[in-house]
Amino acid sequence: MMYLGAILFVLIFVMLTPQAQAFLGSVLTFMTAWAPYSYIFLLIMFGLMFAGYYVIRTWPEHVEPESPMAKYRREAPVEEDN
Repeated sequence: MMYLGAILFVLIFVMLTPQAQAFLGSVLTFMTAWAPYSYIFLLIMFGLMFAGYYVIRTWPEHVEPESPMAKYRREAPVEEDN
């Protein structure tokens, strides 16, 4: 964390180079060309959020099955005092 200022200072000079500016320009051109698709992607993700919520709310509850040995058990005998 103590070198953060020095790293940012060096990055300023790196970004001033023609190669870095050409790269950033090509990235911005690419992002501008594909912008409508990113909005469509965000709408799909937003819709999937509601679809997931609907699936969770309508999922059937888990019913614990009855133990198959329950019919063979007998009640514990009650000991009577004489």
